[in-house]
Amino acid sequence: MKTNVWTDCEGNRRRDFLRMGFSGLMGLTLTDLLRLEAQAAVSPTHAQAKAKSVIMVWLSGGPSTIDMWDLKPSAPSDIRGEFNPIPTSLDGLQICEHMPRLAKVMHNVTLVRSLYHTIPSHGPGTVYMHSGYKPTPALNYPSLGSITAKMLTSPLGVPPYVTFGRSRDEAATGGYLGSAYNPFEVEGNAGKGDLRVRGLSLPNGFTLDQLENRKKLLDTFDARFDAVAREGEVSGSLDSFQEQALAMLRAEGTKNAFDLNQEDAATRDLYGRGELGTGALVARRLVEAGVRFVSIGKGGWDTHDNNFKKLKETHLPELDQALAALIEDLDRQGLLDHTIVYCAGEFGRTPKINGKGGRDHWAKSMAVLLAGGGFQRGLVYGSTDPEGMTPSTDACVPADICATILQNLGIDPRQELTTPTGRPMTLFREGQILHKALA
Repeated sequence: MKTNVWTDCEGNRRRDFLRMGFSGLMGLTLTDLLRLEAQAAVSPTHAQAKAKSVIMVWLSGGPSTIDMWDLKPSAPSDIRGEFNPIPTSLDGLQICEHMPRLAKVMHNVTLVRSLYHTIPSHGPGTVYMHSGYKPTPALNYPSLGSITAKMLTSPLGVPPYVTFGRSRDEAATGGYLGSAYNPFEVEGNAGKGDLRVRGLSLPNGFTLDQLENRKKLLDTFDARFDAVAREGEVSGSLDSFQEQALAMLRAEGTKNAFDLNQEDAATRDLYGRGELGTGALVARRLVEAGVRFVSIGKGGWDTHDNNFKKLKETHLPELDQALAALIEDLDRQGLLDHTIVYCAGEFGRTPKINGKGGRDHWAKSMAVLLAGGGFQRGLVYGSTDPEGMTPSTDACVPADICATILQNLGIDPRQELTTPTGRPMTLFREGQILHKALA
C-alpha cells in the first residue's frame, strides 16, 4: 500500500501510518519481534490496576484547546475568538458550541485544563506527550503504548499495541526498549472500512499452510536466530516463537475487530463513517479483543490561518461525533471503567489570534480529556488565567499525565527496567501522580 505524505508548518515529513520494519514474509517479522521481546526480560512491579487498556485519540498539529475545552468569553475579542460556550452535563462546565455531543458526556470525563510544557515544536512536542520525556539525542524514550506492551500481558494471538493515524514515527516507538515494542501498524482506508494490521495478514498468494510447512522458512529461523537465542539465554526453542507468530496470524479475534459488518447500522452511524469515527469504532473492538493500547487520530490541527473556519466546518464536528460516541459506547458496553480514553495533541494554540485569523503554537497552556479507567467521572482538573496564557491552579506536565495513566494500568511508574543491553532505567523519574484526578 502506498501511504499519503504531507508536511506541517515546520516542513517536517509526516506519514498517514507508522512504519515498522518489514521483511518479506509476515511470519518472519512476527517471529523476530517475539524473539526480541523474550530477550528484553523484565520483572514488573504492578500497582493496583484500575484499567486494562488505553485508547489514545491523537490530534496531530496542536489543537486550539482555548476554542474547544477552555473558552474565555470574558477576554478581549482578539483572545476569546468567534465561538460561544455552551453548558454541559457536568454542572458548571462549559465547552465549545460546536461540540454538542461531547457536551452531553462530560459528566463521564476528567477534563484537565492546566497542562503545560515548554516545547512549541511539532516533533519534539509529540515525543514529549507520547513518552513523558523531553527529547534528548542521548536516548530515545519509549512511548506509553510501548511501555504498556512490555509491562502487561495480552491474550495469545493479540497484538498488545496497535496504532493508526498521523503520529510521528519516533514518538510512538519502543525507544530504548527496542523494536519488539514498536506498534503493530494499521493499513488501509479507515473511511471505507478497509483496515488491517500489518503483520497479521499474509502476502498475496501465500497461505497459512505454506507458512507452517515451509522448510526453507524454518531453516532461515535456525540460521538467523539460533546463536542469538543461545547467547541471550532465551528459554524455549525457536519453534515456540514460530508457534506464537502463527497464533497471531491465525487469531480470529483481532481480525474480526476490523470487520465492521458485524456492527449494526445504528452503531456505525453513531460513530460516523469517516476516518476518525471508523477508527474509534475499530479501537473499541480491538480493546474488546484484548489489545492493550490503541492509538487513533487525525491530523490538520495546525491552524495558523482560518482557525475558526477549519474548526467549525471540519475538525470539531468529526471529533465531536467520534469521541462522544466512543465514550458513550464504551460506557454502554461496560468497558469504560476498564478503558482509558485519552484525547490530546502536542501543544495548544496561542491565546491571541494572529493577523490571518489563526492561532500559533503555544505550549504554556493546553487542555486534554481523560475518561474511564480509574479517572474521576465529572471533574475539571486545574484552570488557566483569565486570558488562557498559563495555568493558575494545579499545573501539570506531560510526565504527570503519563505517570498517572501507567499507575491506573497497574504499572508502577517508579519501577526500574533493564534494557536489552543491560542498562537499568527508571520508567519515570519526575512524573507525579495526579491523585485528585483519580476515582
